[in-house]
Amino acid sequence: MNGSASSQETRFVHAGSDPRRQGGYVNPPVHRASTALYQDVAEMEASQADPLKTGTPVYGRFGTPTGRAFEEALSQLEGGHAAVATCSGLSAITTAILAYVRAGDHILVSDSVYLPTRKFCDSLAALGVESEYYRPDADGTTIEELIRPRTRLLYLESPGSTTFEVQDIPAITAVCRARGVATIADNTWATPVFCRPLELGPGVDVVVHSATKYLTGHADSLLGAIVCTEESYPVVRSAAIRLGQCASADDLYLGLRGLRTLPVRLGRHQEHGLELARWTAEQEGVAAVLNPGLPGDPGHDLWRRDFTGAPGLFGVELEPHFGKPAVDAMLSRLQLFGLGHSYGGYESLIVPTDPVSHRLPGTWAGRGPLVRVHVGFEDIGDLKKDLTAGFAALLSGT
Repeated sequence: MNGSASSQETRFVHAGSDPRRQGGYVNPPVHRASTALYQDVAEMEASQADPLKTGTPVYGRFGTPTGRAFEEALSQLEGGHAAVATCSGLSAITTAILAYVRAGDHILVSDSVYLPTRKFCDSLAALGVESEYYRPDADGTTIEELIRPRTRLLYLESPGSTTFEVQDIPAITAVCRARGVATIADNTWATPVFCRPLELGPGVDVVVHSATKYLTGHADSLLGAIVCTEESYPVVRSAAIRLGQCASADDLYLGLRGLRTLPVRLGRHQEHGLELARWTAEQEGVAAVLNPGLPGDPGHDLWRRDFTGAPGLFGVELEPHFGKPAVDAMLSRLQLFGLGHSYGGYESLIVPTDPVSHRLPGTWAGRGPLVRVHVGFEDIGDLKKDLTAGFAALLSGT
């Protein structure tokens, strides 16, 4: 289907699906496969001559019809050339980065990235790669000043993980493109429903997703994805092959199924998320709510320019005088908000976070304890009652 010829809702329903290739059925079958058989020696030799393994089925690790359907769908929805599925969000991140870096390289990384991403970038020092973290409010001029002759890559996440700073992607990619620096953006928070970083300004070269979260949407799958431009695809695909990256057929099927309802689900996440964010900002003990979808948020203007929505994930900064016992009491009192990592499923979650412990000095201006909230599909009144009990425990410290 030509994505430019239909509305967003229609594209999400039909992308990557062709019933004629699926025995006439709406959904593609789950291909649990390792060995593929060739018709003859000539076909086997031709497959070995294809370095990207995108033609004749070769081996399950290089892709099955289930995986190809998911990759095709997500690539269309992101406005990319092609995609690569991996076994988790972090594997998508590490594979995309390793596709570009070599010993002696210097990379720029937003100081607000997902903590496992930061830990991986720190570990690259052992391979001779220097990771330098930049302020998430950096503009194009600042990035220009940070680029060195050996700068190979810039990695960003917008909004930032846990603190939700929005970056000026068009300005950053314009500078990087002019200087020959590749760019990778984590689009897990917005998904292609609310943002398409490949199309912002010159656009990033690569988009990564933890498809575990909103894309699958039911807290029952581990899946990652990398969406590439035509120029970046051979680089990333080759790295994925060398690293042995692949995803299970069942998780790929769940990811493909999740895409079909993604606009509908994100619409509800946004509706509940913004309502609860506004309500939370008015509660006693709350210093600030970190959500670029709210007017007054520092990133709101950039968000309005580059995004079409905000899902149900945001940060809540509590007043500085609350200590750990009070915050623990609040979290322990909650019944509907589960204390757990990840997000993007139908269930509401909350987790404490401490950006000060790993961020550069001065890049996070908050002074109070921080929690991250994911708003699911429970009744919004019930969620408010649950948080009301939690705030009461916070204020009493019990």
